[in-house]
Amino acid sequence: MTSLQAIRAEVRPLLALAVPIIAGLAASMLINVTDSIMVAPLGPVALAAVGLTGAIATIHVAAIYGVLSALSVRIGMAHGAGEGRAIAALLRNGLVLGGGVGTLGALSMGAVWLVLPMLGQPPEVLAAMPAYYLAIAVYMIPFSVLMVFKASFEAVGRPWLGAGIALFAVLVNVPLNYALIWGLGPLPELGLAGAGVASALAEAVALGLAWALWAKAPSLRRMRIRAALSLDSIRATALEGAPLGLMYLVETGAMAVVTVLIGTFGTVALAGNQVAMAVGGVVYMIPLGVAGAVAIRVAQERGAENRAALRPVALAALSVATLWLLGATALFALGGTWLAGLLVADPAVVAMAAAILLVFALAQVFDGVQSTMLGALRGLSDTAWPAGVSMVAYWIIALPLGWGLATWAGLGPVGIWLGWIIAMAWAGGMLTWRFLRNTG
Repeated sequence: MTSLQAIRAEVRPLLALAVPIIAGLAASMLINVTDSIMVAPLGPVALAAVGLTGAIATIHVAAIYGVLSALSVRIGMAHGAGEGRAIAALLRNGLVLGGGVGTLGALSMGAVWLVLPMLGQPPEVLAAMPAYYLAIAVYMIPFSVLMVFKASFEAVGRPWLGAGIALFAVLVNVPLNYALIWGLGPLPELGLAGAGVASALAEAVALGLAWALWAKAPSLRRMRIRAALSLDSIRATALEGAPLGLMYLVETGAMAVVTVLIGTFGTVALAGNQVAMAVGGVVYMIPLGVAGAVAIRVAQERGAENRAALRPVALAALSVATLWLLGATALFALGGTWLAGLLVADPAVVAMAAAILLVFALAQVFDGVQSTMLGALRGLSDTAWPAGVSMVAYWIIALPLGWGLATWAGLGPVGIWLGWIIAMAWAGGMLTWRFLRNTG
């Protein structure tokens, strides 16, 4: 039986990891947000091009994040065991893996470009996209390698270093965007293409900073011990992360289908859902960050062979994520109409957004349980079975059940998110059972 005192003792170290991880994830999201804001004066076609490219890039970023997430677990175990040479070897091999995964992501975006004209997208938007789209595809390479550094810093107890580097990329992106979109001094006026080039350059500059810190910072001395590259290590990390990469790919795909299904209820429903997602999407960073933190903490305790700490770590993470998300749900319940009104003036859209926002926030509470326990299992290097549970929850339960509640039960768009709540509650229960069984 895990004592309340043991759980409470784990809250502080967990938050020390989770808060900077959340900050880093939020900073990474700001690249696309910055592009949208600074491209908006160019007109609706350019803004639509950024939105369509961002939707495709998000799917690739999610898959890359999943594949590379196994690295933080492996380094966390080595850190817990005090194996400095193993940390250095995992980092070096991880950089090779990050470069390879990023290159595959760039090539995959190129392949998607070939089929975009067949998906009924507006011709004028496609005509405006090529240079911007190519730059964002190239962005995947430095993004992936930088993610390896961030995961490594987090796993050895330096999470704010990773968050700071992610924020640095955003700070570099803003002036570069302005200079390359509108032209500044000798720099040409590239318009939409300039926003893409700026994003890729900003990420490359941030990667250069991370590399310089790794190479020179005295506090990171243990992480640069010379170690040979190992194809076996690279392959093992990729195989461990592959199920999670597939799972995040499936999750983003399911979210896209939700948007399509809600769109069948009309323009007001689609607009209301977009407003709700824009407001509530920020909440998603919380369970994702807590999941990353609990994975590292479980891995560190595994490496230290402190099996008694595994359950307290997971239960502390579950408590933190649930309390945060319940607080967000209360905020959306009491102030959903006001929040929606900040983004849109149409009363019908505001009312729809407020209704969806409350159910969407409740869905995030259950999704937080699922994400947290997925992270705990990831810390045990248990990835394939949990990823399978999540895939069943998204595609076999959430989407069909949500559509049934929306149509046959007459609940409309709210019913689709109710189906998501039920599916996430099932997945959270299954993953919690799995973790307790594996740590019993």
